[in-house]
Amino acid sequence: MITIDVNCDVGEGMENEHLIMPFISSCNIACGGHFGNETTIDETIQLAKVNHVKIGVHPSFPDTENFGRKILDISPLELQQSIESQLDLFASRLKKSNSKLHHIKAHGALYNLIAKDKQAAKQFIKSIEKHASNVFLYVPYNSEIAKEAIQQNINIKYEAFGDRNYNVDLSLVSRDNENALITNPIEVFNHIFYMIQHKKVITLTKEEISIKANTFCVHGDTVNAFEIVKEVSMLLKAQNIQIA
Repeated sequence: MITIDVNCDVGEGMENEHLIMPFISSCNIACGGHFGNETTIDETIQLAKVNHVKIGVHPSFPDTENFGRKILDISPLELQQSIESQLDLFASRLKKSNSKLHHIKAHGALYNLIAKDKQAAKQFIKSIEKHASNVFLYVPYNSEIAKEAIQQNINIKYEAFGDRNYNVDLSLVSRDNENALITNPIEVFNHIFYMIQHKKVITLTKEEISIKANTFCVHGDTVNAFEIVKEVSMLLKAQNIQIA
């Protein structure tokens, strides 16, 4: 039996975590950058614990207005201080609940920036170094942040997206494009299953590009996220693939 990790971005105000958690194996909890406060963090941590879901922190540009999906014009130092503050807050809530951090995953525009910008990737590693020992960093395959993390001896898991279309350079199709998201649960499953089977992703332009993935993401703020993870879980099990 093949075992994979399925992760989901949660604690983002969608209030669907109680439905999603039974069908995933790790989660990325918003920690105050694009969304989140002590209350939402605590509630989501508890849901993860009850469902035996691995807990990750999900730092972002400090931008609730745009949900962290635009690059802010702030200095590298300001961004570093914001990320450090978000992680410190999350660490304090983990301590309060006697929980353990499993991974770190950047959100939105920050995730995309550090994937392609070497200097931003270096700055991000510097921002998380206090919290990065003995945890994983979820990163895109063949990205600048993956290369930098490996160089700094940070444990990584390569991540691919089940509910997003890809360009040929393995960047995600922009959300400004109407074809950016994959919302049909069967299509999400097919997208993930093809990557598992062939270690390749079919891009929006129908080209096959090599990819590695240890963890597959479904976004929690997708309208039908619950239906997607439930159906994908069932279809993976039918193929003798376990989510754990």
